[in-house]
Amino acid sequence: MSRMLMMVTAMSIVGMGTQMATAAEAKADSCYLQCKECEKTCLACVDSCLDELAGNADRKNCIKLCLDCADICGVCSKIAARGGPLEATIATACAEACEKCAAECEKHKDDKACQACAERCKKCAKECKEQGKK
Repeated sequence: MSRMLMMVTAMSIVGMGTQMATAAEAKADSCYLQCKECEKTCLACVDSCLDELAGNADRKNCIKLCLDCADICGVCSKIAARGGPLEATIATACAEACEKCAAECEKHKDDKACQACAERCKKCAKECKEQGKK
């Protein structure tokens, strides 16, 4: 559910009416969407790495980073969707997690899931850095 829809619903419940979406709200929606996509892509990468894990210890770090990144992206998307007071804080942490995950996934050049994860993490990190400046 978009942040605007949640706000309209919440305002109508408390009888406050509606307001036009601001540029900040649109940016938060972008952060929310990037985080949700990144969460899904990281989990797909974990699945792929688990398939490759047999006899390949270097995938353990990739799996751990992808799981952490997916969890942080999930939390960040929820906080961004509601415009929580810790939005900038979690967005900054999410950007850092995404950058670390992307760097690890880029090491596995032969794995399409890892490469997709690296690209998605870079996009998410960029959005979250911007949101973290707010």
